[in-house]
Amino acid sequence: MGMTGAEVIVDALIKEDVKAVFGYPGGAVIDIFDCLYDSPINFYLVRHEQAAAHAADGYAKATGKPGVCLATSGPGATNLVTGIATANMDSIPMVAITGQVPAAMIGNDAFQEVDITGITRPITKHNYLVKDVNDLPVIMKEAFYIASTGRPGPVLIDVPKNVQQQRTNVTYPDSVKIRGYQPTYQGHAKQIEKIAEAIKKAKRPLIYAGGGVLISGGSEELLKLVEKTRIPVTTTLMGLGCFPETHPLSLKMLGMHGSKYANFAVMECDLLISIGARFDDRITGKISEFAPHAKIIHIDIDPSAISKNVTVHVPVVGDARQVLADLNKIVEQGDVHAWVDTIAAWKKEHPLSYSDEGDIIKPQYVVEKIYEVTQGDAIITTEVGQNQMWAAQFYKYTVPRQFLSSGGLGTMGYGFPAAIGAQIAFPHKTVFDIAGDGSIQMNIQELATAVTYKLPVNIAILNNNYLGMVRQWQELFYGKRYSGTCLARDKTCPKKCDVPGTQCPTEIPDFVKVAEGYSAVGMRITKKADVEPALREAIKTKNVVVMDFVVSREENVFPMVPANASLKQMISGIS
Repeated sequence: MGMTGAEVIVDALIKEDVKAVFGYPGGAVIDIFDCLYDSPINFYLVRHEQAAAHAADGYAKATGKPGVCLATSGPGATNLVTGIATANMDSIPMVAITGQVPAAMIGNDAFQEVDITGITRPITKHNYLVKDVNDLPVIMKEAFYIASTGRPGPVLIDVPKNVQQQRTNVTYPDSVKIRGYQPTYQGHAKQIEKIAEAIKKAKRPLIYAGGGVLISGGSEELLKLVEKTRIPVTTTLMGLGCFPETHPLSLKMLGMHGSKYANFAVMECDLLISIGARFDDRITGKISEFAPHAKIIHIDIDPSAISKNVTVHVPVVGDARQVLADLNKIVEQGDVHAWVDTIAAWKKEHPLSYSDEGDIIKPQYVVEKIYEVTQGDAIITTEVGQNQMWAAQFYKYTVPRQFLSSGGLGTMGYGFPAAIGAQIAFPHKTVFDIAGDGSIQMNIQELATAVTYKLPVNIAILNNNYLGMVRQWQELFYGKRYSGTCLARDKTCPKKCDVPGTQCPTEIPDFVKVAEGYSAVGMRITKKADVEPALREAIKTKNVVVMDFVVSREENVFPMVPANASLKQMISGIS
């Protein structure tokens, strides 16, 4: 008899040691759901397919293992698209399985038919439309292999309903070999020797570490390199946690909202060693003025990323952990004493800071208190915008896979589903989603998911009644013309809300009532003195907790480098 296609899919998930699948049912995947019913796999019913993709992403980021999401054809599949694109930009291993109309009906505009392989081709590492059930075992094996090797990424498998129902005697392969796909893990020995030589000669070296260090499991080797050479380290947003920020040689994050001392170091270094990072525009600013005095080394497993945005002098294609391990065998410290002293002085003179305004709650203060009450041991997810940048700046990340955020695509609504994925992966860890009052509403329906599966995720909303990052740009570059960014605005408001005597309307929604409507716990915090007690109470509560922190409305994220400006042109705020 053999197995049906649906049984092949579930059997493959078991053989790939998949512990969690996130999804939403529908007619085109009902056969797969029927097989899941008696399987040992834990299925998590989300309330929107986008959340399934983000939860799978968060699970993958937290564990390093491929996340899996499952949706039906048509709108179920298209609702995954934003989450797939998010994972693709951030190199997250994911397998997305979608149902499709029967093969004979493809192209007939059948009910809930959509060309999801065509739609997702630009945003997946690879995708499949399964036409023959006998191909399905190999396709499933290939999908997990492609998703998790080399530079990871999402793989989509579109399975017509008739293929799910047909039977095959083809067994699941133990391994696969894909012609033309042979990722390079071992760096070229001569190129690694050039790195060691450059480090020995450099007077002002700097390491610029990205998400590739985390993906490769290279954090320990990075720490060894730094302890051996005393080279300071700055990281990208996606690299947070790859090097402990409590280390004296940590410069925290660089770039548009990076620390002043990290950006100073980039502009003054004579050797820049990029490891698992891609020189994106939020890091480089004006490319022609980026690291103007530096010889640039780039270590990356993806050859297409090297010299794509910034021309490098010493390219090394390979796995970050492996290359660093080989480098550590031969590297020697150069004369960096004066450079380390200079950076220490910059850190003392230009700390990340903000102004205190009595009992008004500053969003940075909330993040600092989250760090204190969790003792730096929480998994932090974020939405996107000001909340994301404050979370990056004011929580100290010391271990890998502690910070989960949407970097490349900048997806609002990412943080809460990602927190659900992380909490499922690590049920005994404290998980916080640091959110904005705009972005949390993108997937707020997932309160039902978290509550029904008893996942005690803590949501800290930094509520300023604005789409804060866009409002900040409008304040700084558009003459405070707050077009479309006030979340409290209604039809009674004057066209310009700075009219004297104008009263803001009632805030919508009331997050406490929303939380209670989903059987979660809601808190509204309006005074600075109540921030820490609320956080401690939330951590003790064995339920989902929504904390609505009413923060300073027009607080800005500083430092800030304007778009297309040099890193030298930081807007400093008060610091």
